[in-house]
Amino acid sequence: MRKLILSIVLVLTANTFFAQSVFDKFDGQEDITAVIVNKKMFALLSKMDVKDKETQQYVNLIKKLDNLKVFVTSNDKKGDEMKSVSDKYIKSSALEELMRVNEKGKSVKIYVKSGATDSQIKELLMFVEGGGKEESVLMSLTGNFDLDELSVLTDKMKLPGGDDLKNASKGSKGSKGSK
Repeated sequence: MRKLILSIVLVLTANTFFAQSVFDKFDGQEDITAVIVNKKMFALLSKMDVKDKETQQYVNLIKKLDNLKVFVTSNDKKGDEMKSVSDKYIKSSALEELMRVNEKGKSVKIYVKSGATDSQIKELLMFVEGGGKEESVLMSLTGNFDLDELSVLTDKMKLPGGDDLKNASKGSKGSKGSK
């Protein structure tokens, strides 16, 4: 009985760990640029001395964030692998499609997991499918934030795919598409 309980605990712990790090496999790979910011860094950034309204918006947002992971590649094979992993993650999690844009051979998909209210988001996943001369971008953001606040973050941190995310926040206004 003791072995059974220990086995169950280990399986649950492994599943929780895997769910939190499903995209970590792309960190440190050749041909993939990775930007990973953890809660501790957000906490340090939130202690900045604020001089203007835009910076204050930025500080207010980063206080609400837990984790940011951005992976960028121009390599088609690595881009396909990122797409495959993100598709599997989307199917296995409770993410809802927020928006999808296909333009000039570029596909942008944004998914969210809602928070306590419709305007709050616990998790955002964005995948920009590149190919050819376009880069593929996979971004995962967790915390408890509002989608409209993200344009400040993408501007200040100069994140790849930021323009696509900005367009999503302008177009959403609380209405989400479904899968």
